[in-house]
Parts: sequence; structure tokens; C-alpha cells
Amino acid sequence: MPRIADVSIPESVTLAARQGDVQALDTIYRATAAPLYTLLRRLVRRPAIAEELLQESFVDVLEHIGAFEGRCPLTAWIRSIAVNLALMYLRSPWHRSLEWLDAEPGRTEDLQSESPAAARSSEPGLDRALMRLPAIARAVVWLHDVEGYTHAEIGAALGRTPSFLKTQLARAHARLRDLLAGAETIKEGTSCTPA
Repeated sequence: MPRIADVSIPESVTLAARQGDVQALDTIYRATAAPLYTLLRRLVRRPAIAEELLQESFVDVLEHIGAFEGRCPLTAWIRSIAVNLALMYLRSPWHRSLEWLDAEPGRTEDLQSESPAAARSSEPGLDRALMRLPAIARAVVWLHDVEGYTHAEIGAALGRTPSFLKTQLARAHARLRDLLAGAETIKEGTSCTPA
């Protein structure tokens, strides 16, 4: 499954979408929905919440595509909308109040693969380990290590300082190494993120 940053939308499709062309909007949705869902699914534990955030993201895209100025790739703009919605959800008291509903906050029985091909290529041990991290730590690991966000960008989105996030990232990496150590031996300096 490609990352959303790897998806390329032709400029002509972007221009048509900005003018309200339904076919262009459909093309954008079809190109970005699966990688965007993958991103959201890594940030939130519950598949239903990821689906809801995906829908909210595309509602925002539909409502504001006319205001898109093209200063960045369209996929980066869509990704920022989805990430901001996910981080707002993670900061909300609603999210924190739902955590107690999970018998084991890190359970991953409901972790669903995006496709059979993704299931074969992903590392289930790493997926399980990521889902066992606290929400903010998981978000920091995924956004920094996989999506390429800087500490300052994540800090601005979460309302935290970059030094707090560096600490969170270091602790999350240590926790991931501990969680993965039972499954296989990991050499010092091995990345905690999928290739």
C-alpha cells in the first residue's frame, strides 16, 4: 500500500476538482482513500473511528477544494486535513473517555489489514506493537518515522513542545523494541518502522 505522499494527482485533475468537476473529485477520492485510511488507522485504534475520520476528511476536502491554492501537492493538503482531524480526536476528552471501554487498551483483535496484499507485506508483530502504544506515542512514532513530519510540526498540531515529543519518540522506540523483542531478536540500531 503506497503512502499518501507517494500518490500523484495530475495537475489537470486538481484544476478540474477546484472548479467542482465531480469526475475529478471522484478520481482524487479513489487515488487517496486507501492510503489515507491506512494513515488514519495507524493513528487511531478503532477501525470505525478511522472510517469516520476518513469521511470527515473528504467532506472537508469537498467543502474547501476551491480554496486550495496549490502551494503544496494536493495529496499533502489532503493528508494535513486528515492528520489534523485525527490529532483533534486524540486530544479530545471523548477519545480519552473511550479508552476504558477496551478491556486491554493495546488489544489488536480488530486491527484489520487494508488488503490481502498489504497483509502479506506488512509485519503483523510491528502492527500489534504499534497498537499497544498509547495514542499520542503511536501518533508521534507514525507521523515522525513514517510520514516524515518534524517534531515542530507534530508539536504545533498537538499543542506540545518539540522536546516533549522527542522524549515521547525515544520512549516509544524503547517500548517498541521491548514489545518486539519477544517475537524476534532485534539488533541495536534497527529501525522500529516498516521499510
